[in-house]
Amino acid sequence: MASHLHFFCWVLMAVAGLATPLPAQTWDEAARERMVAQQLKGRDITDSRVLAAFARVPRHRFVPERLASLAYGDHPLPIGSEQTISQPYIVALMTQWAELQPGDKVLEIGAGSGYQAAILAELTDQVFTIELLPELAKAAADRLKALGYHQVRVKTGDGYQGWPREAPFAAILVTAAARQVPPALEAQLREGGRLVIPVGPPGLPQTLIRYRKTGGKLTEEARLPVRFVPLVQPGSQKDEGLQILLPGLPP
Repeated sequence: MASHLHFFCWVLMAVAGLATPLPAQTWDEAARERMVAQQLKGRDITDSRVLAAFARVPRHRFVPERLASLAYGDHPLPIGSEQTISQPYIVALMTQWAELQPGDKVLEIGAGSGYQAAILAELTDQVFTIELLPELAKAAADRLKALGYHQVRVKTGDGYQGWPREAPFAAILVTAAARQVPPALEAQLREGGRLVIPVGPPGLPQTLIRYRKTGGKLTEEARLPVRFVPLVQPGSQKDEGLQILLPGLPP
């Protein structure tokens, strides 16, 4: 009789377990799911690894707390120091154009909030990012560390000069507009490597270009009209009108 009672209790426990609801999806998980489906898959982002990275990285942790509820919208947001975090689609497009594989060494110019670096760190374990503004560099480094992205190396410096000690790179992504490709970045790109950079004057429409290094020279492969904040060198005067621009959106 006791054995039958034990069996009956086990069945009740099993049924109760099946009836227990799964943990509810958090608001940011749901927001990331919508972002990936509507803004990325709904356009031309097809790389499954890139899509998975965007589904994992908590974008709301990379914007000011007061803007967290807007983090997954189809637009850029200010992050302080007259800088922005680009709209998700542009970050995804630049990442897809980089064609990263596990083990690739990638350099980012313009760490900003650290969001692009976190996305890259989901795809390879060798991520190097440079930020001109010390306050942004420190905040990005602290944020990435807190989120477990220990493979990302952040330093304050002149993005025009790249990171020669760690060159060559399989890919270089520049997240601010330069008037032309900095020679140091071209030199630090390995043969067959990809350089993704917005080119053009500040405050005016620019062009996001993907170059590939072939035979020691850069060959243009793709382009898209964009607007980014300008890439500034140490000691240079900020261009007039360095207001928050809209990277990735038509002017």
